[in-house]
Amino acid sequence: MAKKGTIVFKCSECGYSQPKWLGRCPECGQWNTMQESIEDPNAVAASLRGASSAKMAKPIPLSTVQAAEGERMLSGIGEFDRVLGGGATKRSAILLGGEPGIGKSTLLIQAAANVSQSQAGRVLYISGEESASQIKSRADRLGLDCSKIEILCAMRLEDTLAALDKLNPTFVVVDSIQTVYSVEGGIIPGTVNQLKYCSNELIGWVKERDSVLVMTAHVTKDGNIAGPKALEHMVDTVLSFERNNDETRFLRALKNRFGSVDELGIFEMGAKGLLPVKDPSAMFITRRDGDQPAGIACAAVFEGSRVFMVEIQALTVPAKASLSRVYSEKIDSARVSRVAAVLEKRVGVRFSDQDIYVNVAGGIRLTESAIDAALAAALYSARSDLPLPNGSALVGELSLAGEIRPVSRIKQRVKTAKSLGYDKLVAPEKCEGALFVQDIKGLVAAMFSGKSGEKNGRKA
Repeated sequence: MAKKGTIVFKCSECGYSQPKWLGRCPECGQWNTMQESIEDPNAVAASLRGASSAKMAKPIPLSTVQAAEGERMLSGIGEFDRVLGGGATKRSAILLGGEPGIGKSTLLIQAAANVSQSQAGRVLYISGEESASQIKSRADRLGLDCSKIEILCAMRLEDTLAALDKLNPTFVVVDSIQTVYSVEGGIIPGTVNQLKYCSNELIGWVKERDSVLVMTAHVTKDGNIAGPKALEHMVDTVLSFERNNDETRFLRALKNRFGSVDELGIFEMGAKGLLPVKDPSAMFITRRDGDQPAGIACAAVFEGSRVFMVEIQALTVPAKASLSRVYSEKIDSARVSRVAAVLEKRVGVRFSDQDIYVNVAGGIRLTESAIDAALAAALYSARSDLPLPNGSALVGELSLAGEIRPVSRIKQRVKTAKSLGYDKLVAPEKCEGALFVQDIKGLVAAMFSGKSGEKNGRKA
């Protein structure tokens, strides 16, 4: 830790500083912008050295710029590279968010160990939350070869920048960005100014070199990355780590300048760390020996470049106090209400006096419109207490007029469903191996025709 410098009050707008607080900055005239900070001679000297060697940026015609794909660096973890779009692009900054204990540090130490063994150049792991002995113990427990990894346990930004300039690593991990502080950004770590200032310095360093920067971040109770939204705008890729249960983890890209945001990485936490799931296409369905119960429907959904078969579960019970509610976490409750309203209007099944519970097996969150047909079938099955036929699956978007609309890549969905044993697939397009339906009435007739008790839940 550096020696404590002089406390000054600096304007956050123009940078003017003085030893006493003022309500209005005398330089730029802004009110309530004077913030307490520490003048660090080391930091000032470093900034002066950078200013003296910097070159003035000049505009150039865009037509003279050579367009080229950025070179990617593989982490050696297939699911991680898939979500990144085929690997981490050099000169890029990645922000990884997730709740405490979900496995962010485990994933990154595994990636750092793989990169250190396969790539030319050094790997620097910067930790502000754990000691070097804790990180080494985790690496030994996971059986990782960390002989080529440099470790720096420091929270001061100036120490980090000095280590980066000295080592010039090709892969940099900062765990976590909320622990990094600089006296130039204030005296309290983790504030908005600290996050923006420290992140900007680190991102500026990596943009000038063929390196990859990965920063971890804490999340709030709502699951959002803590700190200003500007932090997400500053980086190239924002990844979210989600917990399904004690073993399964989902990795999604909320933002990716170098790839798709639709890919889903699935891991299992074990004794050897986070391992990719071998057969993710079938992990969200339940294998049953007998007939499936009422309220269950399967859908073929796309997550990035892969098709997953998911099981949607629905339950309806009489509403309490004549106030119906929708309980759904993995599917937007507004979508559930809309599908139930279409069923009530077009088919005549009453949901206005029912509490609706919807769940997705495996805990995956579904957002694409192709699940509408399966959701409608699950709701109808739950309300009428009639199960769908074994081996059935549904694909299609439901319009307010009750039409089953086509969705993208029907053939891939049908092929995957067939390979997993689904022999009765309902789809809104005519294709081999699928039953063609045009509207919600045709869907109900195809799935529930000839079954007793079909009038349960009908309007009087």
